[in-house]
Amino acid sequence: MSADLQKQIEQAAEWIAASQHLVAFTGAGISTDSGLPDFRGPDGVWTRRDAGLPPPKWGAPPSQIRPNVAHLCLVELEQLGLLKFLISQNVDNLHLSSGFPLERLAELHGNGKLMRCLGCESRFTFEQVGWDRRVWGEGYRAHRPLKGQPRCPVCKGRIISSVVNFGDPLPAKELERSFMHSAESDVFFAIGSSLVVSPANDMPRIAMEAGSKLILLNRGETPFDEVADLRIDAGIGEVLPPVVERVKALLAAQPRA
Repeated sequence: MSADLQKQIEQAAEWIAASQHLVAFTGAGISTDSGLPDFRGPDGVWTRRDAGLPPPKWGAPPSQIRPNVAHLCLVELEQLGLLKFLISQNVDNLHLSSGFPLERLAELHGNGKLMRCLGCESRFTFEQVGWDRRVWGEGYRAHRPLKGQPRCPVCKGRIISSVVNFGDPLPAKELERSFMHSAESDVFFAIGSSLVVSPANDMPRIAMEAGSKLILLNRGETPFDEVADLRIDAGIGEVLPPVVERVKALLAAQPRA
């Protein structure tokens, strides 16, 4: 590890350890170490599509995709009482399966393992509501409802796949909570996102306008590179574990009240 990267890790850890309202924001880059491709990286889904190439191969079969060390680092920061809210653009379910609490998580683009109610916005697994894809299909919002399909067990409203496809509105409550926590943050840590998808890319700006420090950890350019307080261009799995270890050391060294 270079001396410059060590300094960046130390600075990130100091800000995180001193934070009162840390918010993390994750994109597809956090899941590449689990075997999933990203979208706008050098070999990403959209990068290859725009070059007329076939989609990238997954690094592991779907049944073997598991949370990686970066997901677990965010769980640890939450358990330390530092990470107050996590905003994710991912639909891979890896944050929830890593043990991150649902009440502190906003999945802006939904979750491929969950359905949600259009009425009360409750979320359920496909099994909880008896949704059989072989009978009812994927249940996307744009699909025409089928007679007799399962309904929300809470309010009897229509349930759909929680995945937000192109043209679908983002979940209102998730979006509202994400903007609220962004504005309340004193450290906003964007991880593995190119920060070009609207309206989520407004969140770092809102955080900075409210006085938050912006940390970017991403391979590849973002629109915020020149204004971020700290820009780390390195592997997420290389950076997050030492950041968390340093945070724990700093917390342990603080005088007890």
